Amino acid sequence: MQTSVMTADLPIETRPARKGPPVFPLWLRLSHWLNALGAVVMVMSGWRIYNASPLFPFAYPNPITLGGWLGGALQWHFAAMWIIVVNGAFYLVANLVARRLFTQFLPLSPAAFWTDFVAALRGRLSHDDLRTYNAVQRAAYLFVMVDVAVLVLSGLVLWKNVQFPLLRELLGGYETARRIHFFAMNGLVAFFVVHVGMTALVPRTLVAMVRGR
Repeated sequence: MQTSVMTADLPIETRPARKGPPVFPLWLRLSHWLNALGAVVMVMSGWRIYNASPLFPFAYPNPITLGGWLGGALQWHFAAMWIIVVNGAFYLVANLVARRLFTQFLPLSPAAFWTDFVAALRGRLSHDDLRTYNAVQRAAYLFVMVDVAVLVLSGLVLWKNVQFPLLRELLGGYETARRIHFFAMNGLVAFFVVHVGMTALVPRTLVAMVRGR
């Protein structure tokens, strides 16, 4: 009680600064880094799996793949799959419960996206408030949520083709599911490139995602 009275008697400019709420809560930071780990492992092992039976006349360089051989790559891929599925489901549910899905990622209009996209190209996009996502960030995060869902569904067809006949037919058959999975994986890599590039332009976002502030 005495401490609070003494603090109240101090001039405003000399009072101890109060820490506000974290920019990113702990659950968000943990799920973010787990998703990043799972996605990196899944992409690198997926490239090795692709090399074993390529869809197109090219192969990924072995140094950027994971698994060493097809069997090893499949084991890494399945391990990362469970990280993505379980942690991704937690991330989605937590965002729904905290209402971040509606307050941070929506609404999103084409006009707002185009305005912020042009501003980003010109280097004029504001990053003053890390708690508020601009339209480009909202579009990117919504895209990656849908993209990961497509990856999981098409991956189920490739993994358990006989057990999911309806899903297989909805995706156009096994071979079409392979191509959907391939392009969805490339979409995830494209998101990584843009995400890391934006982080390099505003490095304090990385500090906030590690420390929360």
